[in-house]
Amino acid sequence: MVITFGLGFYGETTQAAASTLQVGSKGGDVWDLQYRLKALGLFNQQLTGYYGTYTKNAVQSFQRNYGLQVDGKAGSQTWQALKKYSLNQSEMDIMAKVIYSEARGEPYVGQVAVGAVVMNRIQSAKFPDNIRDVVFQRGAFTAVDDGQFWLTPDKTSYLAAQDAVRGWDPTYNSLFYFNPKTATSAWIWTRPQNVTIGNHIFTD
Repeated sequence: MVITFGLGFYGETTQAAASTLQVGSKGGDVWDLQYRLKALGLFNQQLTGYYGTYTKNAVQSFQRNYGLQVDGKAGSQTWQALKKYSLNQSEMDIMAKVIYSEARGEPYVGQVAVGAVVMNRIQSAKFPDNIRDVVFQRGAFTAVDDGQFWLTPDKTSYLAAQDAVRGWDPTYNSLFYFNPKTATSAWIWTRPQNVTIGNHIFTD
């Protein structure tokens, strides 16, 4: 199922739920919860902003998948894990922009690979724990430095972003990548190389 990445009914939501969400809850935080679960492939219903049975079942699936207490409620631990392993709507737009600006023209798996590196950084203690800070970290991505990041991403970039968020990592947990034809950093060549995909070498 392809996620629609347009503006939702509730628009932007708070950074995290103010309190535990459960059956009967409604509002922007529930919409954000549903969006994140849908991005992970766990919620296949329309985003409504109402916490019903489908949302509870999706939360339980997430909790089982990530080793959390399975109670069907979105409390602080569940939200913390969701923010680590998923993206909200505006963050997904950032991911698609990174993929498009850094990897357009690469094979599809190479586009997913760039997204996987972003997710690996978010989940690594060596980098910031959110996509905005990862992407805009000084010198982190050439496309941010040269302005190509602001180009409008295409549908394929969003599909690749979705696959990366859902856990497809063809890079073997890489944290860096570079094009050997254009790289000017001597340091990047010292990194252990994991795999070459298209024009990029992915490294630890």
